[in-house]
Amino acid sequence: MKIGGWPVNLPTMDKDWKSLYPFRSHHLKLDAGRYHYLDEGAGPVLLMVHGNPTWSFYWRNLALAFRDRFRVVVPDHIGCGLSDKPQRYPYRLAQHIDNLVQLIERLDLRSITLLVHDWGGAIGLGAALRVPDRVSRLVLFNTGAFPPPYIPFRIRLCRTPVLGSLAVRGLNLFARAALTMAVTDRRRMTTPVRAGLLAPYDSWANRIAIQRFVADIPKTAGHPTWQTLQAIEQGLPALADRPTMMIWGMRDWCFTPVCLDRLLESFPDARVHRLEQAGHYVIEDAHERIVPLVDSFLADHPLRDGQRGT
Repeated sequence: MKIGGWPVNLPTMDKDWKSLYPFRSHHLKLDAGRYHYLDEGAGPVLLMVHGNPTWSFYWRNLALAFRDRFRVVVPDHIGCGLSDKPQRYPYRLAQHIDNLVQLIERLDLRSITLLVHDWGGAIGLGAALRVPDRVSRLVLFNTGAFPPPYIPFRIRLCRTPVLGSLAVRGLNLFARAALTMAVTDRRRMTTPVRAGLLAPYDSWANRIAIQRFVADIPKTAGHPTWQTLQAIEQGLPALADRPTMMIWGMRDWCFTPVCLDRLLESFPDARVHRLEQAGHYVIEDAHERIVPLVDSFLADHPLRDGQRGT
């Protein structure tokens, strides 16, 4: 089976999910392999960066809502979605940031509105600090860009030697559990939506990035990604002059309101919308509310004179 010209084995997946993802695939050749991304519409750039264990499918409702008047670019990190899934690859935060910077520069994206979720916050904001002249506005959803103040117990279980690998890569429990644990309204997780979120992660080999993202959560300052996150947090005030909005699912057990408060220390002027009945997959829970919020934010903060989308 091929999706957007890219082969994917989906022996147990419901084919109806593809109607929810009516996009053309594009690929950037990196040293690690093919880096998949969506590139829809024209106008000012909206760059949407996913986390773990999602992929560009997670942003589908926002991509559909804005592609008629914006250029919507949505990458899949190496190891995720429809990107290549090399088995011998660092899968560190620093590598994901490097890949996103390459995408930004090789597509020559400018006047970017950066939208991020989960690990996409550290990756996207880390990239923004590398190319700050290309980033104009920020929209943050349930994320973090600092050394973790805690690691939830259910994630710590997935880091257990041997058993963690069997659970995450063998049984796909991390991604499957998120279908219920990351949303508040489980009716949102219809069969096609569930199938779409799981589609690229259909084998032990194809789940490598899910496990490696979990393993890359630093517990101590001796972990290399701790240093990367610390440097990102220290750099965030340099981005604080950009118009910023935070949309937070307040029933998130992972990126709790503690993370929102910590980001507000770096972005004290941010516009904040606390969605009391939404969870970690906040866009799945509340995309009907989120689209007009983003629309209003973009209208209230037009690009400055001389700024143009590509």
